[in-house]
Amino acid sequence: MFPGKLYRKYLKNNLFMKIILLFSVIAVVTIITFSYLMFLLMSQAVVQRQMEIQKRTVESINSYIEQKYDSVQSMMRDVYRDTELTANTSYLLEHPYEDYVRYRLDRYFNESNATTDTVQFFRNQVEDDPDIRSLMLYSAAEQQLYVYNDQGKFQIISTNAAHSFVPDALYLEEEGSVTAPNTWVSQAISSPEGPMFTVRTPVNNKISLRNIGQLLVYFDASEVWGSMGNYKDDFKGKILVLAADGDVLFDTSGTYYGKRYPYPEQMNSAYTDGEEVGGMIITKQTHTQGGFTVLSAVPKQELAATYRGLRNMIFIICLICLLFAIITPTLFINNFARRTHKIIKFTRKVKNGDLDARITDVREDELGQISKSFNDMLDELNLHIDRVFKAEIKQKHTEIAALEARVNPHFLYNTLEVIRMRAISQGASDVGEMIYSLSVLFKSYVHQKPKHTMKDELEACRLYLELFRIRYKDKFSYTMECGKELTGRVVLKMSLQPIIENYILHGMRVDKNDNHISVAVAKDGQYLRAVVTDNGRGIAPDRLVQLKEGLLQPDEQSESFGLRSIHERLKLLYGSEYGIELQSEAGTGTTVTVYFPDLGEDDPNHV
Repeated sequence: MFPGKLYRKYLKNNLFMKIILLFSVIAVVTIITFSYLMFLLMSQAVVQRQMEIQKRTVESINSYIEQKYDSVQSMMRDVYRDTELTANTSYLLEHPYEDYVRYRLDRYFNESNATTDTVQFFRNQVEDDPDIRSLMLYSAAEQQLYVYNDQGKFQIISTNAAHSFVPDALYLEEEGSVTAPNTWVSQAISSPEGPMFTVRTPVNNKISLRNIGQLLVYFDASEVWGSMGNYKDDFKGKILVLAADGDVLFDTSGTYYGKRYPYPEQMNSAYTDGEEVGGMIITKQTHTQGGFTVLSAVPKQELAATYRGLRNMIFIICLICLLFAIITPTLFINNFARRTHKIIKFTRKVKNGDLDARITDVREDELGQISKSFNDMLDELNLHIDRVFKAEIKQKHTEIAALEARVNPHFLYNTLEVIRMRAISQGASDVGEMIYSLSVLFKSYVHQKPKHTMKDELEACRLYLELFRIRYKDKFSYTMECGKELTGRVVLKMSLQPIIENYILHGMRVDKNDNHISVAVAKDGQYLRAVVTDNGRGIAPDRLVQLKEGLLQPDEQSESFGLRSIHERLKLLYGSEYGIELQSEAGTGTTVTVYFPDLGEDDPNHV
């Protein structure tokens, strides 16, 4: 029941609330969906970037240890390439050191060029590589260790089987691989404490191919950190270097160094990148020849923590976007609704007859344009009512003034006809002609036609002028010019005759013989222009000013009813651009120009 009341009160008849609700639902669903998809995409990108860092770190460490492995193999290749060095090395490992010294002295004195000293060669290798902590040559025949350390010292350490387990340990360990330092060897050479890894490679007699010993090189495992480069501060979890048997050669966490790695399943994972084993994301790289594996193990929770900040940031942005997406449109739509309700109240006022009401909205948007259109419509409506009402009144006044003699038209027509026939029978043909013109003119005034054309108006003017031409005989003349294509144009009734009447009553000079008036009709763009020109008395300047002011102020009382009636009717019916222009010069004449709209042959009552 309660939701139904809310719906009826706020939603049922409220379009704007429906729009707000619909937009809010769409905005919430869209923003949440987009945020979730963006979080998935960006979190995957963050995880992918982190896995790429892990991979690059593993590759860097693998490359470093592989380089050290290759450097040891390169030492032996250099030995085998040099025949003299090979012979000296074989002699050193197969004989006591005192015999090797005599052997070297004998060759030095008996041969012209000096041969390469094995002891010096390996000392140079230690000096050239700062990462070497110890380099050892093991003689299987003599069971002795020839040791070089990073301090430049050379030692000979006996490893007789009766006193040491070194021979057995070296015999059992796999040759040619990267391993953890052998405990017995480290004790024998008094190796310093610290993380190290060993690269071992066999030494064979080049002629007999018999194994005569081993080369062991201890590298400082802490130097692996330097191989990480820029990834040193960016990797997650722990990174380990494991020997083939699982011994930890290097550990970034420092937890498993010197121990066997307790999670062999991670080393045996099928994939090298991104496999999850026991809640750890594994990335590894195995060196086949060296037998070592570089392993990255990142806890899944720690990997998820890389995008936790991203998740919080997206959540906050999502909330801010939701607030803006709901509050901003709500404020805007509420404002829009208030303005719309204001327009509705205004239309109700107009409906109740208040045509003076106006909307006060000055904005230029759609509602502002609607408000302005309503105001303009009311202005036009009021103007239209005023214009048509006044035009009808003026038209009625004009018709009443023209039809005052219409009490009994048939009686007048018959009377005029009797008088005309009487004048003709008495020989007064000019009087008969005048009576005929007056009769036809009177008929044109009182006869109602559905359409009044320029031809009708000019004919009325001609009949009127004929009366005075006959009256004044040779003292008065007139001309009319109108193109045949303009004679059918619709014009206002009695729009030129009052102008001619003004000339006859006020302008013509009966004491002169050259009185003349002309009527010329032409098309001027959208106008029909009728120019009435005479050579009469003209109008004094003061009087001309009064007449022009009377045309500009049609509501004022004016003596020139005819001109004012024509001017006001044209403006009221067709607009301010139509009407009369008056020009005159005292003693010279007067020109009256009338501008009509070009209505074609349509209904003359069309406004």
